[in-house]
Amino acid sequence: MTPSPEFLKKFDSLPLGAYGATAHGLRWRMTKQVVANGRSQKLEAEELGGNGYISFNLYRLATGQSILNPCEMPANTVIDFVMAVLPD
Repeated sequence: MTPSPEFLKKFDSLPLGAYGATAHGLRWRMTKQVVANGRSQKLEAEELGGNGYISFNLYRLATGQSILNPCEMPANTVIDFVMAVLPD
């Protein structure tokens, strides 16, 4: 799936590393990392005290195109989370 420019802007504004965050009124532990020499980025988030889990890869192609690849969840779940998340 090709993500929207708004999604990419919000995703790119999230810091690298591990940190706490809030989304949809819930607390999350997030990790954002760069892999494959910068050609891919991965985000994982676990809901603190709950069962929520978000995981996806974002591939950056040489053509300038980006591909969003959620891990065993609907793309809309990932998009809604990223658009709502606020790092601490």
